[in-house]
Amino acid sequence: MKVLCFGSLNIDYTYKVEHFVKKGETLSSDGLGVYGGGKGLNQSVALAKAGTEVYHAGAIGQDGMFLLDMLKDAGVHTEYVKVLDEVRTGNAIIQNDKSGDNCILLYGGANQAITREQVDEVMAHFEKGDYIVLQNEINELAYIMEKAHEKGLVTVLNPSPMNEKISTLPLDTVNYFLLNEVEASQILGKETTGDETWEVIAGQLLERFPHASIVLTMGSEGSVFKNHEETVIQPIYKVQAVDTTAAGDTFTGYFIGGILSGLSAKEAMDQAAKASAIAVTRRGAAPSIPVLSEVQAY
Repeated sequence: MKVLCFGSLNIDYTYKVEHFVKKGETLSSDGLGVYGGGKGLNQSVALAKAGTEVYHAGAIGQDGMFLLDMLKDAGVHTEYVKVLDEVRTGNAIIQNDKSGDNCILLYGGANQAITREQVDEVMAHFEKGDYIVLQNEINELAYIMEKAHEKGLVTVLNPSPMNEKISTLPLDTVNYFLLNEVEASQILGKETTGDETWEVIAGQLLERFPHASIVLTMGSEGSVFKNHEETVIQPIYKVQAVDTTAAGDTFTGYFIGGILSGLSAKEAMDQAAKASAIAVTRRGAAPSIPVLSEVQAY
């Protein structure tokens, strides 16, 4: 069984700042780190480090060739990544404050240059029962989902970053949703209240998408897995965070990797929580993602 991660590849410019820059403010940074990133790349790296056979599909410009080396070093197959001459690699401007929180400005670049011809070429190499992992940082996402459903692939969607495009996608074809509380509220088209637990929110998502499994992450409150067979409540592992950039992507990769390796939902949730806890103690996106042996020893 193979996993196709069809997603973004970014060059991340991470600025260490005292606080996030405000309107009209000019702020000096304490440091600049240049890293490989993008939700797609991060999730591919996490899947590979979790022991999964993963193939990445996407696009970069000539300035992003080092991202291919990063994927290969992690064990990701890269033959479905297009290198384009006429567009730059996607990038992210990341402010990382003293508490380890981030705010991110994205430039799509090559991530928005996916063609339907590329999608068809890639899909020809996968078959029923294989997994496809998707995020919301590339174009032609609806077409990719439709083709994946036609071929009988198991679709995993992390609807991030959340925007109006998500509501136009064929969401009923999704088998696993991995999302945070804000994304869940927006998909449900409602504001959450203090009277609703995150388990209730996960249940409402399951009512809306009865054939899917829901993984809802809630930051410091932990995470919830829910389908019609079981509910798993997973607490966080408390650490001193220095950079939360790839925490969610690490969780996604290690959860799906765990499921594919035969772990139960409870075991996969615990593995994912450990992996993301390790990741936030390190700087950078993909470079912060731990290998499986580190997670197992945690």
